[in-house]
Amino acid sequence: MPTLHTARLTLVPLADEHLELEYELDSDPEVMRYLTGRASTRAEVEEAHKRRMDTAPGFGFWMGFAGEDFIGWWILRPPHGPDQPKVEGEAELGYRLLRRHWRKGYAKEGSQELIRYGFEELKLNRIFAQTMAVNTPSRATMTSAGLTFARAFTSAAEYDDPIEGAEQGEVEYEITRSHWLKATG
Repeated sequence: MPTLHTARLTLVPLADEHLELEYELDSDPEVMRYLTGRASTRAEVEEAHKRRMDTAPGFGFWMGFAGEDFIGWWILRPPHGPDQPKVEGEAELGYRLLRRHWRKGYAKEGSQELIRYGFEELKLNRIFAQTMAVNTPSRATMTSAGLTFARAFTSAAEYDDPIEGAEQGEVEYEITRSHWLKATG
């Protein structure tokens, strides 16, 4: 995976030396509010790190830095899980930022760079992102990054301890290669 650059960010491929940064991010209950509903334990972060390191060629996790300051991570990965049919030429976009960097445009900036990378380098046809319907900040980021609402759905995943707001379902936003080309053309 290449290192990617934006006006303010350097996105470097996830490596073992980033584990403590992942822990800093995932141990904040507000960061994890719409993902697990609680802070992650060190053991959970270590397991997640192992999964994050195991990605398809060209896909993966990028750690974002503004100078030396850790901002968060971004992901571009092939569809997976019960609510993401495996379709060739498609990928899921995701992001997770430290709370002190929220509402500064970093999530949009990093997302737009991964969208560019996905369409230009990986030759994808469609990139999508999913979140809980009640996660209005993430939905706003998806829209500002150029994605449009695709569908609302009820997750097929089973949870022992549902997250507050899960009863309102989830949403998916998308951008296609043709739409991106028109917008950037």
